[in-house]
Amino acid sequence: MSQTALSPAIDHPAPTTQSVPAAAQPVELTLEERLTLVKAEMTARLDEAAVAYEVNTAHIPTDPVDLADVVTVPLTPTLQPPPASYPTPVAALLQRAHHRLLTGGWCSGALVDEDGARCMLGAIRAEARGDRGLEADAASVLLDAIRRKFGDDVDSVPSFNDAHGSARTPLRMVDQAAGLADARGL
Repeated sequence: MSQTALSPAIDHPAPTTQSVPAAAQPVELTLEERLTLVKAEMTARLDEAAVAYEVNTAHIPTDPVDLADVVTVPLTPTLQPPPASYPTPVAALLQRAHHRLLTGGWCSGALVDEDGARCMLGAIRAEARGDRGLEADAASVLLDAIRRKFGDDVDSVPSFNDAHGSARTPLRMVDQAAGLADARGL
């Protein structure tokens, strides 16, 4: 008996070529559309992971937590006294200016803003209490500290202050300038 006689006859349809209508052809997605799809997929994955976590940890016994046992800080912040002052006048002035920026707030674009926050030079001027010579010496030491860290292309203390969007770097530079003035005996 031949092999063809034992095997069942398989009827293969003849291949046909059909043209795909224009609406069914793949469409190139824009970046926004692709990002939306990826966001939806990631949200679904995170939801699945959250459910899996809840299922996997449901057997673990837990006691309710009383927030009074966890939160132990006072509800109203208390201001800390300024640290011991440097013995030299310029260093002490810069240290007071640093403390004023910490407690009163920092701003850019003005010596003092409408909320009372001050820029670096505004804090120095307020703490100098009218002593223009002391103010000029402190600003000079501060500019020197800034140029040591950021290069000689820094034009002035106000331009450096206004170039920053947050208080972190200006505050750090006033603090470093106080140490530099103390080291110089100013």
